[in-house]
Amino acid sequence: MAENLKRQDGLPPAMTRLVKELSRLPGIGEKTASRLAFNLLNRPRDQVIALAEALLEMKERVGLCSECFGLSDNPRCQVCEDSARDREVICVVEGPADLMAMERARSFNGVYHVLHGALSPLDGIGPQDVKINELIARVGPPAQVREVIIATNATVEGEATALYIAKALKPLGVKATRLARGLPAGGDLEYSDSATLQSALSGRREL
Repeated sequence: MAENLKRQDGLPPAMTRLVKELSRLPGIGEKTASRLAFNLLNRPRDQVIALAEALLEMKERVGLCSECFGLSDNPRCQVCEDSARDREVICVVEGPADLMAMERARSFNGVYHVLHGALSPLDGIGPQDVKINELIARVGPPAQVREVIIATNATVEGEATALYIAKALKPLGVKATRLARGLPAGGDLEYSDSATLQSALSGRREL
């Protein structure tokens, strides 16, 4: 396959292919991809093999937790398996990176539910396209859930998702709260520092 690729800026076809594949990653342009390719070329063979094996292992083993839909290499993730977590409180986040940010803050001892997106009618993303129905089924009888903390991002889509979930939970008699405005408007949970997340958790409000 590499033989069929045209040479680019004097690069051998094999490196051109690598640059092309690296450029597919978010936030990595062609120049950054080229620097990464040269860095990998100059690394010892065993390090490059270790990287390739790690990528393959991740792709083959990592999937979604059957309970919270976070990332896991087992049927249930470490958080869901932890008997010390408060299972009566569920924190709803948009993506796995948001779950990781919450865990780094070390201020939450409940469990999670990962939506894998947010409602966006303009983009054709409705409740059936994210894990909202799974959340409602998880909260509903016979589950014993006293509070659902909606920690979607402080964006238009995140706010719309939070209001939709709160409305759906109301008939179930479950308390729905929203993280306080310690989070910047338009910002993503993933990039918030621990102190901000702690403040947002402690100052959450009911919807």
